[in-house]
Amino acid sequence: MTTTSASTAAPVAGGTTAGASGLTTTAVLLRLERDGANALPQPARESAWTMFARQLTHLLALLLWVGAGLALLAGMPELSAAIVVIVVLNALFAFAQDYRADRSTQKLRALLPATARVVRNGGESDVPVEDLVVDDVVLLSAGARIAADMQLLEARRFGVDESMVTGESGAVTRGPGQPVLAGTFVMSGEARAVVTATGSRTTIASIATMTAQAERHASPLTLQLNRVVRVVAVLAALTGVVLGFAAVLLGLPPAEAFLFGVGVSVALVPEGLLPTVTLSLAHGAQLMARQHALVRRLDAVETLGATTFICTDKTGTLTQNRMSVVEVVTPAGTVSVHGRGYDPVGTIGGDAGALDQARRAADAALACVSGRAVQRQDGWTVDGDPMDAAVHCLSLRLGLPPTIQRPERIPYSAERLMSSALVGDRVSVLGAPEAVLDRCAPTTPAVHERLLALTDAGRRVLAVATRTWSGPAGEEMEHDLEFLGLLALQDPPRPDVSDALRLCRKAGIRVAMLTGDHPRTARAIAEEVGLLGPLGAVLDGGSLPDDDDALAQLLDNDHGAVVARVTPAGKLRIARALRARGHVVAMTGDGVNDAPALRESDVGVAMGASGSDVARESSDLVLLDDHFATIVRAIEQGRATFQNVKRFLTYHLTDNVAELAPFALWALTGGSFPLAIGVLQVLALDIGTDMLPALALGREPPRGGIMVGLRRRVLVDRHLLTRSFGVLGATEAAMSLSAFALVLVHGGWRWGATPDAGLLAVASGTAFAAIAFGQMANAFACRSTSRPVWRIPLRENLWVLAAVAAELVLLLTFVGVPWLADLLGGAWPSTLGWLAALASPAAVIGVDTWFKRRGTH
Repeated sequence: MTTTSASTAAPVAGGTTAGASGLTTTAVLLRLERDGANALPQPARESAWTMFARQLTHLLALLLWVGAGLALLAGMPELSAAIVVIVVLNALFAFAQDYRADRSTQKLRALLPATARVVRNGGESDVPVEDLVVDDVVLLSAGARIAADMQLLEARRFGVDESMVTGESGAVTRGPGQPVLAGTFVMSGEARAVVTATGSRTTIASIATMTAQAERHASPLTLQLNRVVRVVAVLAALTGVVLGFAAVLLGLPPAEAFLFGVGVSVALVPEGLLPTVTLSLAHGAQLMARQHALVRRLDAVETLGATTFICTDKTGTLTQNRMSVVEVVTPAGTVSVHGRGYDPVGTIGGDAGALDQARRAADAALACVSGRAVQRQDGWTVDGDPMDAAVHCLSLRLGLPPTIQRPERIPYSAERLMSSALVGDRVSVLGAPEAVLDRCAPTTPAVHERLLALTDAGRRVLAVATRTWSGPAGEEMEHDLEFLGLLALQDPPRPDVSDALRLCRKAGIRVAMLTGDHPRTARAIAEEVGLLGPLGAVLDGGSLPDDDDALAQLLDNDHGAVVARVTPAGKLRIARALRARGHVVAMTGDGVNDAPALRESDVGVAMGASGSDVARESSDLVLLDDHFATIVRAIEQGRATFQNVKRFLTYHLTDNVAELAPFALWALTGGSFPLAIGVLQVLALDIGTDMLPALALGREPPRGGIMVGLRRRVLVDRHLLTRSFGVLGATEAAMSLSAFALVLVHGGWRWGATPDAGLLAVASGTAFAAIAFGQMANAFACRSTSRPVWRIPLRENLWVLAAVAAELVLLLTFVGVPWLADLLGGAWPSTLGWLAALASPAAVIGVDTWFKRRGTH
């Protein structure tokens, strides 16, 4: 991220700019009055009640509230209460998710320490960080966290870890006149600094502001569900109005006709859709968690499935983050090094002269690093920086004895690109070849040729040099060096990342690597893992096109893309540019300054093993294993979840057709054909028998072909409407009405006559049972859009079998318990009625099979 430099503020009345004795108390008070406390700005945040109220007032919830009110008006308080319970339970579940997910700026506040040591009124004292003001003189030492943006006045071997704010890895050296930033750590040395910016004027405050301002976008599923809800609401209202008028024309009193129309409208409201969607997303989140992907917002489950572009880090995501030195190039020859991880046991290849020189290079390099390879119960691992541990591991493999010396070090900095150490009269220097070789006597062309070859092979290369020195430690000793060798480090790709990238290409998902590495190194790694093809784009983060559309066109490449030396601000811009081009973007990140880009993207993916709390709290998905393949598995599960939503939506709509048909036929025949089922029976089907199978359909696993191509992610498409309305729904409606008519005719009813009340109840119970049986078959049919029921392995989702069994029990309860059957308006079917009702599932499966086979031709 580009940081803004803050200049020292001018003196204010009553005080003077700090000198050796620091500010006076009067000057501090005046500055506090002018600038305010040194605290990050508190963003306007929703209260818990406001967040909960939002979950009660989105479009689908509003539709259900209207349904509850109408049910109460129509004299059905039990139904009204059931709908209210559904809305409130879903709101509580969603509120818990959102409340936990929206706290990233709160984590930023934790980056500031509680107190700071300052010079005031001629003496030293510890003051609360909120009381720090511009021009305060602050004393800094190793282990301290910097509480405001400052400029160094004095510094001795002063190293700062700025990675959490700037993205630069490792400690950087800062000297007099240079800035240090709030929220960073002092790694080594001591310093005296003057405060240049506090509170909302600090760099970290700008990150907090960007994070808070970054817009969270509605998920594709939310947008499409809202469209479905609007259509259903309009259809339910129109149907209720039309049938209400029809009832008046048939002689029903206006008040009763109104209640009848209201009841029909309520019956057509999809009460079961909200809990079904929520629980399906929750199940998808649970499955992702088992695969090391922790979902922080439920709708991110489906958004992942809609992803069309992944912007991924390299280290630890595409690679194993297990650095190892595989080659040492010395003036005397080359030594190859082979080993497993950080285990000190390895094999060495090279002649005696080259081996001696390699040991000198390894010994010098070891003095410049602090990280180590350590043995723990689960094997050899890293204590500190992985690159430092790789250098230590090299020394062990070369047989060097453990060092007990404590060198005076000058830490690595992004400006110097090297670190150095003084042990006795021996100086060791380790760093980027371009920085170290410039300070050495000219090397042979063969060394430079080998350096280019290693870089092109994707190796990270460090140069090692030495000299004797009799003075104090300082940058003056880093000249006139003797070149010792090049250390070629390898961070091997994760073993399954190539397969994951191939699956992305197969699925139509484009991938770009965003890394801080050198472009040549980044290109080599991208080519090695299969991310970058011959015509892929390799961009330098420092020279990206000014136009966002041009940038997006370069990245939107069939052959892959790499952005090297990328900055967090660049990542944010890339996310916006790709979204503007129509992509659904998944963006990975781990640092504090990645938070705005994570929040801006459609799916922010944070590193769980190595990332910061701020990145994790700004994300939608946390990778517990920092693994690229985990993202791809999560996308697969997201696609499966979307398909499951379509499955149970087909199931619901099919039922609605069968439920609506009796009312339509009654109205169209002017009452000559009796009403087959009543409003309460419709509600018993929606909330009672249908709920469990719909939930079971939400647990269908991903199947072959789900990661083939970028499919049109339209929730309600032509195929779904045709299948649910014209095929399955029409079949259920025909079978239930036929069973109803068969029982009536067998009982002596003739067209236009008013049937006996007992006969009508038996016939109505038969129609009810026919729809329920049809829905049992429909549950199995909806498991696939292309395969017949018998070709879908039942063991893949035993929940469907259990749900259908429960639906059968509920059906027998609704028609077999006398008082409940009377309440709903039906009765236990006759033998003929049961036989007619049992024909419904056979018809549904038969027609479904015909439709699927027809679709394959």
